[in-house]
Amino acid sequence: MANKKIRLGVNIDHIAFIKTSRDTMYPNLLDAVRISEDAGADLITIHLREDRRHIQDNDALDIRKYAKVLNFEMAHTNEMVKFATDLKPDFCCIVPEKREEKTTEGGLSLKTYSDKKLALLEKTISDFKLNNIKTSLFIDPNTESIDISKNVGAELVELHTGRYANLFNTIDEFDCLEEIISASKYAHSKGLLVNAGHGLNYENLTEICKLEYINEINIGHAIIAQAVFTGLKDAIKKIISIINNCD
Repeated sequence: MANKKIRLGVNIDHIAFIKTSRDTMYPNLLDAVRISEDAGADLITIHLREDRRHIQDNDALDIRKYAKVLNFEMAHTNEMVKFATDLKPDFCCIVPEKREEKTTEGGLSLKTYSDKKLALLEKTISDFKLNNIKTSLFIDPNTESIDISKNVGAELVELHTGRYANLFNTIDEFDCLEEIISASKYAHSKGLLVNAGHGLNYENLTEICKLEYINEINIGHAIIAQAVFTGLKDAIKKIISIINNCD
C-alpha cells in the first residue's frame, strides 16, 4: 500500500564534497538548495561530520538561512549539540559516526548504551524540543531500538535501509524488506513518525515507497550521481516520479 504522501529529503553532502575537495567557492551549495526545492524536494538534508569532510560550519549556517526546511544530521557529541542548538534546524537526525568510515554504516547501537548515555540522549532531545527542533534517531529496523527511541523522547525514527540496499536483487532482499516493514509498523504503533534512508536509489526505492507508514525518504548519493549526467533538477524529479508512482 502506497503512502498518501512521502516527503523527499535531498542530501547535498556530496555536492559539498566536490567543493571541499579542492577548497573552492564552487559549486555553490545555495544553488543546490534552490534547485532541489524548485524540483520538488520537501527538505534539505546535510550532515556536519566531526572531520568536516564535506559540509563545513559556514555552509550549514548559510544553508539554514536559505533552506525552507532543514534536516541536520549529527553525531551526539557536545560540540554538535551546541552547534545544532545555535543553528536551529527544523529537524535533527542523530546518527552514529566513525572517522574511518566512508559513509554511515548502520544505525545507533542504542541497546548497548549505558543508562548515563541514554539519559544524556534524552536530555538532548528534550533541550532540542524546547528550541522547536524535532529529533529523529537513525536506527536499524528492530523493535528494541524503536522502544528505546520512544523512551528517550524521540518524535521520529529513520530506519537504516543500507542492508536492504546492499542485498537488493539477491535471495536475501525480501528478508531485509520484511524487517523494514515490521519495524515501520511497530514504530507507527508507538506513535513515532517513520523515515527511511541510506543506499536508496532509482532501482531499489519502489518497494520502500510502497510501505504504508513511511513518512519521509532521504536520498543523497544516488541523486547527485545521476545529476552528473542529467542535472540536479531532472535527477530529483525522476526520484519524485518513482515516489509518486509506486503503487
